This record gives sequence, structure tokens and C-alpha cells, in this order.
Amino acid sequence: MGRHWKSRGIKGAAAAVGVLVVAATAVTITNTQAAPDDEEAPLAITNTLREKAAIPGTAWAVDPGTNKVLVTADSTVTGDRWNTLVSTVDSFGSRAKLTRTSGTFRPFAEGGDAIFAGRSRCSLGFNVTTADGQPGFLTAGHCVQAAQRMSLTPGGRPVATVQESTFPGQGDFALLTYDNANTNAPSEVDTGQRRKVRIVRAADARVGTQVQRMGSTTGLRSGRVTALNATVNYPEGTVTGLIQTTVCAEGGDSGGPLFSANGNAIGLTSGGSGDCRNGGVTFFQPVRAALAAVGARIGGGQSN
Repeated sequence: MGRHWKSRGIKGAAAAVGVLVVAATAVTITNTQAAPDDEEAPLAITNTLREKAAIPGTAWAVDPGTNKVLVTADSTVTGDRWNTLVSTVDSFGSRAKLTRTSGTFRPFAEGGDAIFAGRSRCSLGFNVTTADGQPGFLTAGHCVQAAQRMSLTPGGRPVATVQESTFPGQGDFALLTYDNANTNAPSEVDTGQRRKVRIVRAADARVGTQVQRMGSTTGLRSGRVTALNATVNYPEGTVTGLIQTTVCAEGGDSGGPLFSANGNAIGLTSGGSGDCRNGGVTFFQPVRAALAAVGARIGGGQSN
């Protein structure tokens, strides 16, 4: 998944897809220190992690079943950085668990349908209608670092222009509008083999639910939502408020749609580590938050 472009406005068009492969050895850090009150513990812990251990190659989220903060470090976290992370997690006692993964957190430049910024490929997320009735679409914010306009073929004629983008920071999303206001932009996801899923609404993710993802590299994949409001520390910066899942993804899947079988738009592929041969953990931008930020709604738009 990868890159950015207008802080809340344009930030490059390069596609990517991070996948956090948790093919790792769990290193559980515990000690006998007293833990904070149940309701305060996760917030206090994540605040401390942001202050003391926002290290590139790390991520964390709260396990709703145990109320424990799950911290993951990829293979780039070594030496003093690893020692800092271990000591920080150790200070939380039994309220936190540290896991080491063999993969690396990264955005993949290269989705639904493939879209290109120059020759960098990403995936189109969901078609939307802007506040003024124009047809447009959502994709990942890091996908729009290479260019302000995107095409349907490598180096091809631009068909859409970036209007807003966020990455890193409070999300990973971008809004583009089609250059031709009469573009037919149906509210559906093409899942291949002449099959399509009609997208009828935007919905929040729920832990434990089954979801599907479509991307231009690996096609249709499915998995389960494991955590909400996850924080990921990419090399480009920290991104907060993401959905964490077990769905695999690879480079070029970035920006692609996360949805349910009954037509709910849920997220946009952001990043992680791993691939679809070995599995992994992926992170997604919640669609409802992106729509609220850019003032758009799910559903294809077409100007009269």
C-alpha cells in the first residue's frame, strides 16, 4: 500500500498493499507489576506505545476478547529498537503481548480494477458520489504519491484526478473524481469470472465477521476481522484507526475494496506484511470514516 500525497489533499499515486504476515514466534512479555484498571488499560498502554515505541515496523491493536494490547514487530526491528520495544511492553505486565513476525510492514505499489499513477499500480476501491454530485472513487492515500492523476493502463491517458488524500496520520485514503463527468461508475465490485457484487451501503467492521477483499494482483480473497482501531508504524509514518484482518494481500492490491458478501462496503486495503502463499495480516482504512472526511457517499454517480 503505499504512499501519499496532498495532506488531506494530494499525496502521490502509487499503489500498494501492506500485509502483515504474522508467521511469527510469539514472545509473551509478562511481569508481576500491577496493571491499570480494565477500562483504562488499553488506552493508557497505546498512549505509552505512541510516546515511547512508535518504531517503524511495529503495529498494535486491542484484542476485544481479552482486553489485552497485542503488539507486533517485523524483522526490521532489531538492536536498540527491539530492546526499547521489549522493555516498554514489559512495563505493561500481563496487559500486553509482543509477537515477532518474519515479514515486514510495507506498502505495495501496484487492485478491484487496476489503476495507475504513471506505471505504479494500485486498486480501485469503491465508486462514490461526491457532495456536488460528481462520479468518483476511493482508494488508498498512499497510492497517490506518484501523480495527481490516474489511468486504467500503465502510462495511459488519465481518467481521474486526486481531490483529497490522507497518509500517513489519521487514515490512509484518497478521493478522486472522474475527468469525464458522464462516466458510468456502477456501485459494484468486479470479483472476476463475470461475477460482480453490488455494493449497497457503507458499514462498520465488526470483530469476528467474515469479509472479502478484491485486488488487481491477487484477486478475490477472504478472511476474518480480528481487531479495530489498529495503529501501524510504516516507514513513511504512523497510520491510526485501521481495521486488522487475516485476509492476505500483495503489492498492487493496495486501495482495493474490503466488503461483505451482502454488499456492505467496509474498508480500503492499506498495508501489512506477507503474501497469499504464506498468509499474513492486513490493515484496512474504514470506509465510513473516509466518506465522512471527504463528504462523499457510496454509490456510482453520473452528472446529467
